[in-house]
Amino acid sequence: MTDYKVNFKDLKSKVGIDDVAYTLGYRLDRKAGVGRYIELVLGDGREKRDTLIVCHPQDKASQRFFRRDGSKGDVVTLIRENLNAFNVSGKDEWQKIAKVLSRFANMPEPEYREDQEYVQSVRYHATFDSSRYEVKPINPDKIPAIFHQRGLSDETVRTFAPFIRLIRDKKNENFDGFNIGFPYTNGENDQVRGYELRGYGGYKSKAAGSDSSSSAWVADLSGGYPNVVKSVFFCESAFDAMAFYQWNRKQLTNEIALVSLGGTFSDGQIRQVLNRFPGARPFDCFDNDLPGRNYGLRMMALVENIPLKINRTRDNLEVEANGRSFRLDPERPFQVQVKEHLSVRYDMGQWLPPKAFKDWNDCLLKKPMEMRLHPTKQDQINNLAERRNAGPKL
Repeated sequence: MTDYKVNFKDLKSKVGIDDVAYTLGYRLDRKAGVGRYIELVLGDGREKRDTLIVCHPQDKASQRFFRRDGSKGDVVTLIRENLNAFNVSGKDEWQKIAKVLSRFANMPEPEYREDQEYVQSVRYHATFDSSRYEVKPINPDKIPAIFHQRGLSDETVRTFAPFIRLIRDKKNENFDGFNIGFPYTNGENDQVRGYELRGYGGYKSKAAGSDSSSSAWVADLSGGYPNVVKSVFFCESAFDAMAFYQWNRKQLTNEIALVSLGGTFSDGQIRQVLNRFPGARPFDCFDNDLPGRNYGLRMMALVENIPLKINRTRDNLEVEANGRSFRLDPERPFQVQVKEHLSVRYDMGQWLPPKAFKDWNDCLLKKPMEMRLHPTKQDQINNLAERRNAGPKL
């Protein structure tokens, strides 16, 4: 097949930020208004994992988004941030991005040469710049109240203090204060390659240009001896990891590491962490919701070296692996179902929050999930109600 130069501009005119965001699980926040701008929110009403403010919602070619932390971009930026959620292959991330755009645009996936001018401009803006941030250590004698609001004890915060910073974005004109920063590293050296950010009012983001392809927040409690670490616990956020530690402290030793991947993760993040702790067993401690179970499956596939394609539908997941295809029942543990169809070596452990809770932090706060009926049961209830209200047939 003849290569051709990908025209990102044409593809972007057919694919909106909202198209991609809805696929990733974002929802429209109608309370914020619908007009020249719309807000797309990831997460439930209690905790917003991310908020995208999208301009020109009616014009796909002109759509841009920004976050309140100052980060911004276009549809390519959003795809790049979540590239591993789309299950595409390519020589590098730019080939993968073009394939994702082509799928959304209902166009054939091309063989292509990168648009170098566009690529270079995006790469320039996507680099993490540490000089942009003022950074201070956590004072163990003056612990920020946000930790107490999350149910985290002073003892827990002091344990993790070496892995936490106070961080201020000097380029953010909308907020001049300090947020909590969880530094990202990749294990090759001590260089900080980004931050997971948390603040008051449910604020959650990442520092602009953070490396989410190979770096993560890693709290090694072994005292700096990675070869003695026996267990690595993977969570979606640093607060979840700290809550997991506090809730299960009596069952844990110091030969552990706790990891936050910051929500949607890349394969490279998992691999880099496992390389740091070659003798450790990884544990899935992700959320109990559908995205969290999806993450658990993806990590299991990486650990077990199983080529796994996961297709997310509205209410469940469909899995393709080793020439087989099967659907997962949301009412049963996903890994148990996968083991019914595939040969698994049990290299990965699982330590999930109790079923009543979405994540470990909610468990610590004693905030159970809302009870939800299975759709078929709800249909039965609706049908019975309609019959009762219909009255006698004449």
